[in-house]
Amino acid sequence: MAIITKITTQKQSSERFIIFLDKGQGEEYGFSVDQDILIKYNLRKGLEIDELDFTQIQLEDEQKKAYNKAIAYLAYRMRSEQEIAEYLSKQDFEATISKDVIHKLKEFSYLDDKEFAYAYVRTHKASGKGPKQIERELKQKGIAEQYIISSLQEYPEIEQIETARKHAEKIIGKSSSLSNKQTELKIQQALQRKGFTWDIVSSVLNDLLQEDENDEWHAIVKQGDKLKNKYRNCDGYEYQQKMKQALYRKGFTIDLIERYLHNNDE
Repeated sequence: MAIITKITTQKQSSERFIIFLDKGQGEEYGFSVDQDILIKYNLRKGLEIDELDFTQIQLEDEQKKAYNKAIAYLAYRMRSEQEIAEYLSKQDFEATISKDVIHKLKEFSYLDDKEFAYAYVRTHKASGKGPKQIERELKQKGIAEQYIISSLQEYPEIEQIETARKHAEKIIGKSSSLSNKQTELKIQQALQRKGFTWDIVSSVLNDLLQEDENDEWHAIVKQGDKLKNKYRNCDGYEYQQKMKQALYRKGFTIDLIERYLHNNDE
């Protein structure tokens, strides 16, 4: 049994209080509590508390601290249940405390994995990510498969194509000196990294990379003129072979290479 001898406010937080006790050997520090716990148990000077009371008060105060930490963490953006659990674990709260906090947050609708999944899809499709990348990230955040599947309905195929096309057009704009094959490979790799399916990638490529002789001719002239300087000391057959091999490696067709070399021989 102990008697509360003094209650003071913590310097770091006006919502937390320090409880001093006398256990028979004079006044000493007892514990600190949140103001809600102070009020709930009517803690005051002169009140006697036993070991059972002390244990229960400490447990509820720990839950309150964890809850406040979680609320502050949620203030920045929506979180999944797994994210909250991982965060509280890093803050050294026990798993049982985290479980109680998550249950309470769900009761007050501060935490909802289904709503989180839908909001995540809406936000990240707008940032240009493909559905596969979004799916991977939702799995990493512990979202149930059923919520992932239903939330991805918010990202219809037509929107996926539009987003992938925008990425592809940017790449084409920066690849004027590349052959169609090189540009196609570059687009394919970039879109797959961003999480677009092969069907979407293929659709975009078929749409954007129709054979365009003018663009392809412009590209081979640009590349060929650089190579001419590189092989300027080669003569006749050797020059022709080196140019053909170099341009072919860059993805140009044999017909286009022959046309370029013929034009330069004139």
